[in-house]
Amino acid sequence: MKIIALEEHYWDEEVATHFKERGPEMRNPEMHKRLHDLGEFRLKEMDEAGIDLQVVSHGAPATQRIDAATAVPLARRANDRLFESIKKHPGRLEGFAVLPTADPKASADELERAVTRLNFKGAMVHGLTAMDGAHLFLDDKRFWPIFERAQALDVPLYIHPAVPHKAVIEAYYKDYLEQFPSLMTAAWGFGVEAATQGIRLVLSGVFEAYPRLKIILGHLGEGLPFYLWRIDMALGRQGNRATPFRDTFREHFWITTSGAFSTPSLLCCVMEMGVDRILFSVDYPFVPNPPGVKWMDTVPLSNEDRAKILNGNATRLLKL
Repeated sequence: MKIIALEEHYWDEEVATHFKERGPEMRNPEMHKRLHDLGEFRLKEMDEAGIDLQVVSHGAPATQRIDAATAVPLARRANDRLFESIKKHPGRLEGFAVLPTADPKASADELERAVTRLNFKGAMVHGLTAMDGAHLFLDDKRFWPIFERAQALDVPLYIHPAVPHKAVIEAYYKDYLEQFPSLMTAAWGFGVEAATQGIRLVLSGVFEAYPRLKIILGHLGEGLPFYLWRIDMALGRQGNRATPFRDTFREHFWITTSGAFSTPSLLCCVMEMGVDRILFSVDYPFVPNPPGVKWMDTVPLSNEDRAKILNGNATRLLKL
């Protein structure tokens, strides 16, 4: 059965020189080796696990916390370099664009260039954007030109977390970071931030403005499928503006299995979202390939549903 994985990361060497904040995962030199490889070593590890195709995306924080004047040409160069790497391995690698979100109009234009000229399958955006002296969530209307263009191009935007804002780290996580540094990243902080992005997008009205907009969330939807009923119920209480939160989320979001190989959790997502909304991903190299592939063999789903998760849904969504 063909296997497509679509939250699989790399680092562009020029972009990475601008990273001031790096998660604790980057203390491992093997991580650097894998992030900077888009060639034979990556393909070897894909082959060993049985992964046919990776849709490659830049790791966090990419260009989201770089000023607009620097990020616009930087993102273009990074996307061009990724395109050249993909060309060397036809049928094995595809790409999501990196966007200079501090300049939303330039981001929309770069998304269009990446899709129409480089054959990228959409874009990935990481965490908050440093812009106008603040750190902004994507529901801010200044970013809506990106969503407008994504709808026009009929490509998804993948909302990925990054290291949280320093004020959040200070208030929520600092007491435990010495012993558990990943608390602020993959263990909890990443999911809180990306789930908040998703909630804010639904509440912002962006899906009413762009009714064909498609969003992907990793890590089994950053926990949101488990809370959809409760969020919907609580937002429906007296005093809140009416919003069909649960229906809107299930209509506009797709979720991936990246770094979340739990059968009970997956089955919950299938029941809440429907199997057509779930996409296989590993989160390579932060998570190794083999456990994710082997896990899917054990999930109690029909072969038809397993095929949808492993390849069919991605093929349709990304027009592969």
